[in-house]
Amino acid sequence: MTKVPGFTRNLWGSVVDMHVYEIDAYWRAANYLSVGQIYLLDNPLLAEPLRPEHVKPRLLGHWGTTPGLNFCFAHLNRVIVERDQDMIYIAGPGHGGPAAVAHAWLEGTYSELYPDVPRDAEGMRRLFRQFSFPGGVPSHVAPETPGSIHEGGELGYSLAHAYGAAFDNPDLVVACVIGDGEAETGPLAASWHSNKFLDPARDGIVLPILHLNGYKIANPTVLARIPEQELIKLLEGYGYRPHLVSGDDPALVHRAMMATLDTVFDQIAEVKSGSGGRLPMIVLRTPKGWTGPHEVDGLLVEGTWRAHQVPLSRVREDPVHLAMLEDWMRSYRPEELFDSDGRPTPPVTSAAPRGTRRMSANPHANGGELLQPLVLPDFRAYAVHVKAPATEWSEPTRVLGGFLRDVIEANPVNFRLMGPDETASNRLQAVFETTDRAWNSRILPTDEHLAPGGRVMEVLSEHLCQGWLEGYLLTGRHGLFNCYEAFIHIVDAMFNQHAKWLESARRIPWRRPIASLNYLLSSHVWRQDHNGFSHQDPGFLDIVVNKKASVVRVYLPPDTNTLLSTVDHCLRSRDYVNVVVSGKQPVLDLFSMREAIAHCTRGVGILPWASTDEGREPDAVLACAGDVPTLETLAAAAILREHLPDLAVRVVNVVDLMRLQPPTEHPHGMSDAEFDTLFTTDKPIIFNFHGYPWLIHRLTYRRNGHDNLHVRGYKEEGTTTTPFDMAMLNDIDRFHLVMDVIDRVPHLAARAAHLRQRMADERLRCRAYTREHGEDPATIRDWAWPY
Repeated sequence: MTKVPGFTRNLWGSVVDMHVYEIDAYWRAANYLSVGQIYLLDNPLLAEPLRPEHVKPRLLGHWGTTPGLNFCFAHLNRVIVERDQDMIYIAGPGHGGPAAVAHAWLEGTYSELYPDVPRDAEGMRRLFRQFSFPGGVPSHVAPETPGSIHEGGELGYSLAHAYGAAFDNPDLVVACVIGDGEAETGPLAASWHSNKFLDPARDGIVLPILHLNGYKIANPTVLARIPEQELIKLLEGYGYRPHLVSGDDPALVHRAMMATLDTVFDQIAEVKSGSGGRLPMIVLRTPKGWTGPHEVDGLLVEGTWRAHQVPLSRVREDPVHLAMLEDWMRSYRPEELFDSDGRPTPPVTSAAPRGTRRMSANPHANGGELLQPLVLPDFRAYAVHVKAPATEWSEPTRVLGGFLRDVIEANPVNFRLMGPDETASNRLQAVFETTDRAWNSRILPTDEHLAPGGRVMEVLSEHLCQGWLEGYLLTGRHGLFNCYEAFIHIVDAMFNQHAKWLESARRIPWRRPIASLNYLLSSHVWRQDHNGFSHQDPGFLDIVVNKKASVVRVYLPPDTNTLLSTVDHCLRSRDYVNVVVSGKQPVLDLFSMREAIAHCTRGVGILPWASTDEGREPDAVLACAGDVPTLETLAAAAILREHLPDLAVRVVNVVDLMRLQPPTEHPHGMSDAEFDTLFTTDKPIIFNFHGYPWLIHRLTYRRNGHDNLHVRGYKEEGTTTTPFDMAMLNDIDRFHLVMDVIDRVPHLAARAAHLRQRMADERLRCRAYTREHGEDPATIRDWAWPY
């Protein structure tokens, strides 16, 4: 290494300035650490010739995308240092874990958070050993990785997460590396349009870096193969200013990336200053598996799909592969990068930022550190007055809209409402009295409630709503996602990933709690009679309940006041996924606000005014969960009271679905003694449920008296029809519930045969009425509790 004043002559044979040398040193160090994580158990500094026992028995991980990620980290660090830029990264390319872990270790953050992995030779050995190893860390950019807010194992969501992180973070730049395989997914394709919802005056900036290395697992990628001018036109059509950096000569690509980033951040400064212009982005084209083995066993690897995972797969068994691995690692010249104790040398460390400017230590990437509680109005002030239970009607989500309006007004920079063009449809339109829809594109005179600074985020992509909200929450803010119930399934996999993130983060001491992910599912299965079968699906609840009990909550408030109490509780909670199901159509008001609070606090309770069993054992229990099932259950109880006055009926309503589980399965679960007291152990239980009936059986199968439990719910019977006909199609209607009681209470069938026949006739009459008049009979539509 020949030093020249202000310059260094490296082994490329060209003179480059010290900045490039430091960036290259950092990049080589990160690559060396990445290869070591994939392959080595021991001998981290190659202090002796590599032997088979130094190599892991199972070679796991992904090399192909890793050098490109390391390249981006190294260059972004320079920008942070020179411009004192607040920046986080999102690593979109699948299993880029080795890069992010190497980056955090080089910056020192990893050893600060994991003192048992110090920044020395022993720490390096432990860093290598733990990667994709039992008891260690995953091969993707997971919650365990400092600086990460994005689970890299599932593709398609990086850019949406990046924009979510940038909203209301005016000084932040979110550098989002997008893999060209990921760019083929639907969610990512839609995410390019997020720039129309970002207001540079009050939001941060997202810098997309589309990394084209040409291949995914086994096939070429579309964007890497289309003509370059076509690609540029595509990205320009999305509204970006693309800048191209390409090549395989590190010296030249380093210089090109430095110049490009300087231009890009000058353009970002122009946009932030209000000078206008499109947001810039970078297209980085480098070989897949760059700097790795060029050819293995006579087959080309670098720059092909063969570099995707582990380029040398038989290192323990094949001395040639072992020698190639050692040559590969030594090609990074580790003696320049680490001292004899394994600590990074000054050329490496000088390229890294300090303190919280390190991307691996930026507090935005551990959002709980920045989280401020919401300023919440008193939800009790929005209560509907209840003179007597089940005699008057109100629209729960319309009333909730007034509460959310004031939540937005009281929290102008840390709360957003997301939804796929359904805020007004779900009757939350009161929020537009204080805010608009976020919109940073052309506005026509006929448009309503569109503005760059709007707090309501509407785009007809559930993926974007979910991704934006996740990024927003993970960087320390709050929000709510409202959606039609049937179509929340579109984000099943995204929900899965977020729930897994929360579960993992709970076990990591340095991860701070974040605001819960709150879903409001309206326009639900029982009030999608007009849209028909395709809109009728309550199955998201089944998906949610599959997750760990520590992170999921499901609430089915039956009326307006219980909805207000439930949403207030959810907005105050941390580290959960809360699912609230509530209809937008008028429902009977059942609880005063005082009663609603008590009922929601219990999560389940007897409705004394609807029951006839006080002071004696019930003959049957009518249980219900969900607004429409509760209405039908109350109507059935009224019929039984009128026609079988001696029958002791207990009516039980469930708000918190998790209360049905034992406490060993969920923290909200009821003890067996409490469950038995409420539901009995030997009496028939007719449970009218909002969703698929088998979910109730899943939750209660270990309970005493489970054999007596008979659940009614949605059973894939649907069409375009009337609300009550929908109930009858699935046997959750009042008449069928009465028949269920008659069939299941011992000795009742013989003396109640006339009533049972009358109930069957009523079902036929109501169906015939709908076919003739196109609506339900007035006696059904206007039913209220008969005092």
